[in-house]
Amino acid sequence: METPKNEQFRDSIGTINEEGKRSWVYPKKPSGRFYKYRTYVSYFLLAFLLLAPFIKIKGNQFLLFNVLERRFNIFGFPFWPQDFHLLVVSMIIGVVFIILFTVVFGRIFCGWICPQTIFLEMVFRKIEYWIEGDRGKQIRLEKQAWNAEKIKKRVLKWFIFFIISFIIANVFLAYLIGGDTVIDYVTGNPFDNIRTLISLLIFTGVFYFIFAWFREQVCIIACPYGRLQGVLLDNKTINVAYDHVRGEGEKGRGKFKKKEDRAASGKGDCIDCFQCVNVCPTGIDIRNGTQLECVNCTACIDECDHMMEKVGLPKGLIRYASEENIVKKAPFKFSARMKGYSAVLGILIAVLIGMLFLRNDVEATILRLPGQLYQHKENGVISNIYTYKVINKTTKQIDDVSYKLLSHKGKIETVTHKNFEVPKQGLAEGTLFIELHQSEMKKEKVTLKIGVFSGDKLIETTKTNFLGPRSYR
Repeated sequence: METPKNEQFRDSIGTINEEGKRSWVYPKKPSGRFYKYRTYVSYFLLAFLLLAPFIKIKGNQFLLFNVLERRFNIFGFPFWPQDFHLLVVSMIIGVVFIILFTVVFGRIFCGWICPQTIFLEMVFRKIEYWIEGDRGKQIRLEKQAWNAEKIKKRVLKWFIFFIISFIIANVFLAYLIGGDTVIDYVTGNPFDNIRTLISLLIFTGVFYFIFAWFREQVCIIACPYGRLQGVLLDNKTINVAYDHVRGEGEKGRGKFKKKEDRAASGKGDCIDCFQCVNVCPTGIDIRNGTQLECVNCTACIDECDHMMEKVGLPKGLIRYASEENIVKKAPFKFSARMKGYSAVLGILIAVLIGMLFLRNDVEATILRLPGQLYQHKENGVISNIYTYKVINKTTKQIDDVSYKLLSHKGKIETVTHKNFEVPKQGLAEGTLFIELHQSEMKKEKVTLKIGVFSGDKLIETTKTNFLGPRSYR
């Protein structure tokens, strides 16, 4: 069955032409109320993204995702492999929050918060406008021969793009290996760390490719979020939407004519100027309705408001609105689905807060050495050998650490026969012996409760199993 002509736009994405090749998007430079607000939000988020790996709270990097060493810092809170459950809950909260946000406000995250959009629209495109000019000048520059002017502009643009990509790569690396480490590498001899240098150049190349060439294709092709919104949006979701009821009228759109009474003619308020299409960074026509490519950047809202103001028609032909609001003039209300997601999000946040309060700054494990049996000693004493590990999640060294039995009478001796220290954000491990008199054993396997002390202060408790002969059951 052949697709109706007015629905053929759904057969392909906006950045692919009829021949199946890339259709380069040259968006008009946006301006207006929403663009100004987006600029403020973007500059704040850019500052946050660039500074976060270099900010410290109580000695902890504000954000760190060191996968290789399995160390993570979220808002200054350190997470170790033993805290993986907390990280999982945090990630689930993030996913549920984005789902709730999408159900209520559509793909607004992409247009206002996503780093891809912020860097592309607020950094790289601004540089492009500065060097090559607005939409018309960019199109003419693309079509003209490679003369001195074109070479000069293109080389300058590409060079600046590379430098910015290199800076972004350094910041990205700081999130992975630590801000202090990156600063040491930058200020030192780069050839002393060839592997890091190669990784940095690879990241630079990836970012350059994304922002200089791939661009909006990331949002349309690579990002799964655009497809996710298809199952999350409904007629109550607030989107960047074209008011087709007002815009089309009874006889559809029509070019603006001076002194024309559009209400009497039956034409809608859309004057078919195509400015909303020209300003779109993904090359779509918002008048076709909600589409995969739309990132809710609001550029079409500002541009349409400019045109409505020029021709003396009311603003808001394109605006934040739900389909229900456009068709039925119904005000926004929280649907049952929105309430359900909000309840789940609230429960998850409460669970995470509870886990954070129960989380210890020190964690100790004591495990019997595999393959080793208990030993008989003089006067009915049974001995077991263990390995221990103490993790210090704080930014201060813990001194004079020792173990004491809390549940039974007995003795604990480390192999070094002395107390030890646990470095800040580090661990101490070793071997110890636990000795119990046979009278303390009611069966061949008992559970011991052990206290970890710093001097006389109890800082953590842990449990382990102690084995003995069956004859003592």
